[in-house]
Amino acid sequence: MSIDEAASDTHAHGFTLSRRRRWPYLVAAIVVIVALAGYFIFLRPGAAKSPNETAGATLQVVYLDSNPAEKRIVDYIADNVAKDYGVKVASVGLGDSTQINSAISDGRYAGTIFQHRHWLQQVLDANPGFHEQAATGPFFHWVFGIWSDKYRTPEQIPDGATVSLLADPANNAQGIWYLAQAGLITLRPGADITALTQKDIATNPKNLKFTLLDFGAQPRALPDLDAIVGYAESFLAAGVSEDKLIFAPKSPDEFASVLTVGSDYVDAPNVQNLIKAFKDPRVQTFIANDPEVKKLALPGQPG
Repeated sequence: MSIDEAASDTHAHGFTLSRRRRWPYLVAAIVVIVALAGYFIFLRPGAAKSPNETAGATLQVVYLDSNPAEKRIVDYIADNVAKDYGVKVASVGLGDSTQINSAISDGRYAGTIFQHRHWLQQVLDANPGFHEQAATGPFFHWVFGIWSDKYRTPEQIPDGATVSLLADPANNAQGIWYLAQAGLITLRPGADITALTQKDIATNPKNLKFTLLDFGAQPRALPDLDAIVGYAESFLAAGVSEDKLIFAPKSPDEFASVLTVGSDYVDAPNVQNLIKAFKDPRVQTFIANDPEVKKLALPGQPG
């Protein structure tokens, strides 16, 4: 068909053919590309500035949601101490330790008090991409010790008794240290108390047998075992009576809670002020005297 024929045919049908203009589509495409780039640069999850770096932001400090004493401590700091250091603090309860450490590392939360240094190192070894570090010395000591439904003292535990230790390496080591302090075993000379295993047991005069359980399983197993070495928070949360704790000296400083913060944020003014607030002597006095806190935690420093 010729151009003249096409024109005649066009007029015959009542409309006109014209060459399609492409520039409006190019402009629309550019607008879409710019909008998407803006989203990924400014609005994508994780791209927002951390509260750690935001003046006036409230810094959220995580406690293990099974431990009400930890919440009381953070809330005390938030209500009575933080303002003196120019920082706002709020408590957040979480239950998964890996989730907590991930959130501290990437700046979603400012810090946590739910772990000791060796527990933290255990997590960092398993997750090389995490960036987190201890920001204080011993903050508080968890109430930890030997529990029994059958015996009133460690001396009463019989020959051949079955004893539970916690399954994770750091707290397994702490449990072995407690058995040694109770006189139930002796340790190899020079053994590192932060890395104890059953191989470090030099003598086991009562021929104790060991089973490994996690936090949640220990209280349920108490009626079936002769003794369990673990945290008060697990047992009291499960309704176990405090008098079932038959041996509970203060743990070594190596197993005390520390405030941990994200390594990428440790020098931020907000985080530095947070650390100062947690080191305030009033906090240790509160830990020592609060009747609810004392059930689960003891001061980390002389008050």
